[in-house]
Amino acid sequence: MRLGFYAKLAVNGIRKNARLYVPYLLTCAGMVMMFYIVSYLQDTPVLAGIKGGEEMQAMLSMGSGVMGVFGAIFLLYTNSFLIRRRKREFGLYNMLGMGKGNIARVLFWEALLVLAGTMVIGLAVGVAVSKLAELLLVNIMHGNVTFTFTVSPRAMLLTAAVFCVIHVLLLIKALLQIRTASAVNLLRSESAGEKPPRANWVLAILGLILLAVAYYLAVTIKQPLSAMVMFFVAVILVILATYLLFIAGSVAICRMLQKNRRYYYKARHFVSVSSMAYRMKRNGAGLASICILSIMVLVTVSSTTGLYFGSEDSLRSRYPRDITLIAKAEDVSMLSDEKRDAARELVDAYVAEHDATAHNFRDFRVVSVTGAMKDGAITTDPQEAGRHITDSTIYQVNFLPLPDYNRICGTNETLADDEALISLKRGDYGWDSISVDSKVAYRTRKAPVVFQESGMAAVDVVDTIYVVVKDLQGLQPLLQGDNLFSQQWEYGFDSSLSDEEQSQIAFDMHEAVAEQLHQMGMYAVYFESMAANRYDFYGTYGGFFFLGILLSIVFLFAAVLIIYYKQISEGYEDQKRFEIMQKVGMTRKNIRKSINSQLLTVFFLPLVGAGIHLAFAFPMIRRMLILFNLTNTRLLVETTGFTFLAFALIYTLVYRKTSNAYYAIVSGEGERREA
Repeated sequence: MRLGFYAKLAVNGIRKNARLYVPYLLTCAGMVMMFYIVSYLQDTPVLAGIKGGEEMQAMLSMGSGVMGVFGAIFLLYTNSFLIRRRKREFGLYNMLGMGKGNIARVLFWEALLVLAGTMVIGLAVGVAVSKLAELLLVNIMHGNVTFTFTVSPRAMLLTAAVFCVIHVLLLIKALLQIRTASAVNLLRSESAGEKPPRANWVLAILGLILLAVAYYLAVTIKQPLSAMVMFFVAVILVILATYLLFIAGSVAICRMLQKNRRYYYKARHFVSVSSMAYRMKRNGAGLASICILSIMVLVTVSSTTGLYFGSEDSLRSRYPRDITLIAKAEDVSMLSDEKRDAARELVDAYVAEHDATAHNFRDFRVVSVTGAMKDGAITTDPQEAGRHITDSTIYQVNFLPLPDYNRICGTNETLADDEALISLKRGDYGWDSISVDSKVAYRTRKAPVVFQESGMAAVDVVDTIYVVVKDLQGLQPLLQGDNLFSQQWEYGFDSSLSDEEQSQIAFDMHEAVAEQLHQMGMYAVYFESMAANRYDFYGTYGGFFFLGILLSIVFLFAAVLIIYYKQISEGYEDQKRFEIMQKVGMTRKNIRKSINSQLLTVFFLPLVGAGIHLAFAFPMIRRMLILFNLTNTRLLVETTGFTFLAFALIYTLVYRKTSNAYYAIVSGEGERREA
């Protein structure tokens, strides 16, 4: 046979199955477009030339990898719907004398046509839209807009290579499916139902147990670092539980509905419930996939949106003052009032000389160490802490002198030598004493005002506990010899300077006074400027936000396409059943009611499940975002609620559109229109 014959068969196959192929082709082209855009933005000199651009491009580099992996998984999954629908056609070819090799050639041409068409369209649209995406990204980062249009050859080659590999994998999978099936099985593939899984109650109970464990982890973990580690464990448990509950639990529900005579023996319920029970194993897996994709969209959009719109709050949390001096001392005696006053006068004099009016001062000394705490006893030795890591809680422990605490918090507390105030930003301290390495010990009481002035505490991956003591000199037993304790002084202030002036004076001040502070016993001196780090924040958080938008679009594509294919494939499977029911007296009105009953019951379960998952995941998400300095819980609640409402609206619109396609197939209207 001539090569043109196979190409013609491939074109005819795609054209005759346009209802299935058009959404698939559009999705493939859309993923090519977005992958090119992300790859292009990694190379564009516009981003590289603005502040925070490097952080943004690092985020995009990570996102392109995630998008490529998910694109491969998603297209492999959705392609199975196409192959299943085409198996009868291939079986007919086989019965008419075409061998498996000939069918493989048809599949090869189909794969080639799909790859070429989607690649050309996707790259063309991607190149056209890439400048718009660049402008959006620059605007997110508060950079200067340029209107120079460029094309990235590297991004085009990378996109072509990635999707060529993906389509080769799709072809291999299709060939394996055709090769292992006989002609008879291919012809019967569309009518082959799936039996409900055995021991469904056992699987359903197992799913409930796994889900309960995941929810328990989500609502009980308090430390942000633990939340970050356990989040992935909880995600795996939720995915497994969701599949088990949708597959096994849905079968059990169908059986219960069938036993309810009042419900089951009604025209609008009889066909839908029996149809769902007949093939619920595959139905449940598809619904679980929709639920997982939905929660991925919700978590991604809500968290990245909260991060971006809360970036200014996060920036101020990390940098409580416009300019901050951090000076580390070799010995705690170098943090005495006299040395601190001398250092402060040095900084103030430089600020005054450069007409930078300073106000809202922040001035405190601190001795800090990371340790494992159990029953009020802190161990700072790394090896000892490692042996007790499973039954201990890791803290950043900051010792603060009482005079500094009283001055900053506006209190007038007094302490004995063996007393300490405990200040925790989150949670409560549950013991009446605290000891460190069995060398110092204090009786404790709760601090009347929570101390939260340290910007460094905002970036600690573990919780911070402040221990207010009468005098830092009492810590000498801990500080003798080689130890892990950091002894430092923080001095910050706000100013009326512009961002550029703040950044410049912080740099100049370091050059001018660092050497003098070194001579005063400060072995490490550096200045932090909030303005100098603002663009890095927007680069990082803007990158998360932009990637969140793109990945959410990809996840949404996946969910919509799965919903559409489920409606189409099940419509063809149910068509003959509804034809029989019409012959025995079922009206079109009854058909519509039955369809609505089935689809409302089935297709809104994933949305409800995603909403429940999101509600239980929210505490863990909130704690993880604390690691990114997002402490504005109200903002996160608002973005999460708005995201769910917007997604529910989109989901409902997709349901209405796809249910019309299902109705057109089972009622025969689609075939009449095509004729």
